[in-house]
Amino acid sequence: MTDKKEGTFLVTAADEESAVLKDVESGQVHTLSSNPGVERNDAVEGVVAPDPPLELSWQLVEVDDRWSLVVEESAESPTSFVRDVAADQAVGELAREERAGTGEIHVLTVPEGETDEVVADVVDDEATYARAARLGVARVEIRSAPGVVSVRYMP
Repeated sequence: MTDKKEGTFLVTAADEESAVLKDVESGQVHTLSSNPGVERNDAVEGVVAPDPPLELSWQLVEVDDRWSLVVEESAESPTSFVRDVAADQAVGELAREERAGTGEIHVLTVPEGETDEVVADVVDDEATYARAARLGVARVEIRSAPGVVSVRYMP
């Protein structure tokens, strides 16, 4: 018998009848046999347990916390701090900086002509949501300027 699993999960799909949770640490996917009221892009801290007898699907048996994740592009430019970090790194590099309080700031330097494409990729990337859930934040704000993309993970 498979054991219960405690962790933080990203809801990657949800409808009235079921939901799919992804463990943000291990990447393991858990298909729920019913939807306990979660929606796509929710983060859930809790416990999942396999459905007997075949253990092919799971149930969310305990919820310690649940929050919605919002990922959005901002019209604001990257901060001067972010621009300074980007100036010190080569194109294609990523810097992770701690935020004051909770969260992180990721600074990506990209080819100037690809900035909009990179922003769109970050907004649509499931990994952005999973990282937000892992960091315990609710909001991700993406700011950009030609050649620089700032991804701010915030409470």
